[in-house]
Amino acid sequence: MHLPFTLFLALRYMRSKRSFVSAVTIISIVGIMLGVAILLIVRSVMNGFDDMWREKILSFNAHITVSSPATISDPDSLIARIKKVDGVTGAAPFVQGLVFLQRNNRVYTPIMRGIDPRYEKDVSQVPHYMEHGKFSVGEDEMMVGSDLARQMNAHVGEKILVYSPQRFTKADEVFLPEEMKVSGVFDLGMWDFDIGFVLTSLEKARSLFQMEDGVQGVQVMTRDPMRVEIVADALRTKLGAEYYVTTWKEQNRTLFAQLEVENNLMLLLLAFILVVACFAIASTLITLTFRKTREIGLLKAVGVSSPQVLLVFLWQGLISGVIGCVVGLGLGRLVLYYRNGILHGLRTALHFDILPKELYHLSELPSTTTWSDVILISSIAIVMSSVAALIPAGRAASVDPVKALRYE
Repeated sequence: MHLPFTLFLALRYMRSKRSFVSAVTIISIVGIMLGVAILLIVRSVMNGFDDMWREKILSFNAHITVSSPATISDPDSLIARIKKVDGVTGAAPFVQGLVFLQRNNRVYTPIMRGIDPRYEKDVSQVPHYMEHGKFSVGEDEMMVGSDLARQMNAHVGEKILVYSPQRFTKADEVFLPEEMKVSGVFDLGMWDFDIGFVLTSLEKARSLFQMEDGVQGVQVMTRDPMRVEIVADALRTKLGAEYYVTTWKEQNRTLFAQLEVENNLMLLLLAFILVVACFAIASTLITLTFRKTREIGLLKAVGVSSPQVLLVFLWQGLISGVIGCVVGLGLGRLVLYYRNGILHGLRTALHFDILPKELYHLSELPSTTTWSDVILISSIAIVMSSVAALIPAGRAASVDPVKALRYE
């Protein structure tokens, strides 16, 4: 196969006289390779954290919450209406509010959520995340998060005193605290939920919060959480202005906006690694054009046009970018594949826990690589390496053959 003249000459210039590839070419390729690999690793880990938080949030809260300014007196009827909307896969009522838990003369202030076990398994993953005990909200029973149980030093079967702030508003009556038994301990792996919530029955929650009947809202599960707005709009249309419909994206807008800003900022900062690598390509090609001035003048003297000379050096920048990009993507995927082994090795070697489980609730480093990120990073690397070759290529194309060959 015959290569185009400009490509053949570019490949020839990338070789040294003593080896297949010159040292400066290798340095340029390695720079691009490291930049691409680091960008892919960081972007994938950030995406992994993003997906992990989303999974943790949706394991406790449903995709959509339907609520009302007043008490929903007939939740079963509302649930039947909600389930008729296309895309809804489950719905469950709830009542929740602040409570005081007393144990060993210490007071804790989680949110108590009253649930109906008939419906709850359709909208929550808590039954699958039971660490101890069982998923049960029988009479005077409650389930607590793992961090709260650890903080209270409470175990399955032990009894906790529960106070409701709503009862403090009645000055003419004295209410004794409720004594409730811990039936189970759940571990969702998200500190906010594992320390901030306890679950009990709807009846017990109503009693504590001075509600005669009804519920505060209904949690709704959809077929696709990423397209939850479509179902939310359908629910708003069907239920009318009497009910408020909010999605999990709206409820956690601040968290995911912060994650997106951090992700994009990290991509921008790490892209400067590629900028440094491109400077290496530019300096290499500038040096090459000075060394090859006589040869460039000779080529132009025998009829090679300036655009062809320009293309020779642009080919070199493009080839360095493509090779560095391909090898960098492979290196990045390799590091991501063995990321947890590398993490454990660093932990052992440095005697320092880089990812403390008690802080991040992670035993392994999450990672999610998307094709859009691969294409984005590859495009940035190839475009920047090609642009880096423009200045030296322009200089080479402007060489005057008369001046280049004057002393020959």
